[in-house]
Amino acid sequence: MTTLRPATDVDWPALWQVLEPVFRAGETYSFDPDITESEARRVWMRVPLRTYLAEDNHGTVLGTYYLKPNQAGPGAHVCNCGYIVSTAARGKGIAAAMCEHSHVEARRHGFKAMQFNSVVSTNEAAVHLWQKLGYKIVGTLPKAFDHPANGLVDAYVMYKEL
Repeated sequence: MTTLRPATDVDWPALWQVLEPVFRAGETYSFDPDITESEARRVWMRVPLRTYLAEDNHGTVLGTYYLKPNQAGPGAHVCNCGYIVSTAARGKGIAAAMCEHSHVEARRHGFKAMQFNSVVSTNEAAVHLWQKLGYKIVGTLPKAFDHPANGLVDAYVMYKEL
């Protein structure tokens, strides 16, 4: 059974264990692969409105996501989320559960839509899942992501009204 709950400072070491390999790989997020732990903590825990985690019955962190306004002012009714699933938990529905949870939380916080600003086109599993959950590709950013194995690849802007 997976539980989703707000992350706290006490959870950071376990979250970092999930985040660090993804950031270091440089395949799906536009964070510097050499990001420091303190900077990663700032962008994942301090900048967002809320950060959540998914854990199993034993308290093992399976994934995490953040929720924040995509823009300020007149654009603040649209939120943005980022999701990361631990390597060991991939393919088990954790990303879908976190995304569905984020829809509930976003509505609870008054958001009217959700926008993903840069879904790397080579991240086919994510693109497929987001589309399955109702997101549309509303823009393609040609060669906007420098993938370590594939070179310059497209990134998608994906959007869903809540």
